[in-house]
Amino acid sequence: MANLFATPNLIFAGEGALELSEDTITSLGKKALIVTDDMMVKLGNTKKVTDILDKKSISYTIYSEINSEPCDYMIEKGAEIYKNENCDFMIAVGGGSPIDSMKAIGAVVVTGININDFMGKKITTPLPPTVAVPTTSGTGSEATTFTIINNTEKNIKMLLSGSALMVNTAIIDPMFTMTAPPAITANTGIDALCHAVEAYTSVKAFPMADTMALSAVKRIFNSLYECYIHPNNAAARADMATAATEAGMAFNNSSVTIIHGMSRPIGALYHVPHGLSNAMLIDKCLRFAVEGCPDRFCSLAKTIGVYENDMSEKEGANAFINAVSELCKKLNIQTLHEFGVDKEDFLSNIDKMADDAIASGSPANTRRNPSKDDIKEIYKSIIL
Repeated sequence: MANLFATPNLIFAGEGALELSEDTITSLGKKALIVTDDMMVKLGNTKKVTDILDKKSISYTIYSEINSEPCDYMIEKGAEIYKNENCDFMIAVGGGSPIDSMKAIGAVVVTGININDFMGKKITTPLPPTVAVPTTSGTGSEATTFTIINNTEKNIKMLLSGSALMVNTAIIDPMFTMTAPPAITANTGIDALCHAVEAYTSVKAFPMADTMALSAVKRIFNSLYECYIHPNNAAARADMATAATEAGMAFNNSSVTIIHGMSRPIGALYHVPHGLSNAMLIDKCLRFAVEGCPDRFCSLAKTIGVYENDMSEKEGANAFINAVSELCKKLNIQTLHEFGVDKEDFLSNIDKMADDAIASGSPANTRRNPSKDDIKEIYKSIIL
């Protein structure tokens, strides 16, 4: 069976990647819309990009209002600014939210269609030139044909997809991630781990995606905790930046599964950041999924060095999941209760969340296909 393996046109990676990409960025157009958030402006990350544009006398407008997970009204406003300012290319500086927003803004600009009307449709109309400069190591959005946008009318997270959503240029410079605080480092790092593990254990897995997934998992176990306790460790930050992009390419060309399917409804209803809601679910979801492919989970145990020679396949698989859970504990991942989610309210919404999770299509990619009742039980287990 043949498979397509999609990647950005260009990837500049490593310390100094932004400077190396200077000629490429400044050749994309005459005026950029820079999609970012207030914190990126405050930390000076946006200025690093505008300095390059200033050097080549390229005009730009900064749209810095992506201060939460992206919502439909943010996208519509960004598209309006793009058109009113006569921009002809876009640069996203930030985590997954600005990058996803940039993609969605581009789709609205070239089609004139409201972003909510793309639900269930493929986005194929070519976008203006796009550049992604990730400042966290997690979402992998710089290497995917997806964007996740909150539909505030229906109170759901829309997973939108299409070949046009792959960025033209990804700049993976680990120096941009040095400013990420420990909690963001932890949550986004576990998001990357979810991408890699789900891609590797998906029904859609295939060898090229497997290679990226296994490499990402190994890097994450080697470097995520080090980034958490020593945030200025440049080598560890570089390893995590690479891992996040590898994991993005892995799931973009394979798929995510039950964790992401169940995570999106939590984020939509309770505004739990995406990486954190994945981290809250990862233990219970993997313990459900492992029965569908213990051999693959055992391979993951071998990849991170927790498999012992006298272990059975099932024991090896469980050793990997135990290692994931231990990593989450070391990273002080919050529970739903600690985040402030009301138990009774959460329980009252489980039926809707299970329906929304199944409707996303992601749980069906799990090699042990979950029923609605299975999903409801997992939701209950993380709040009780």
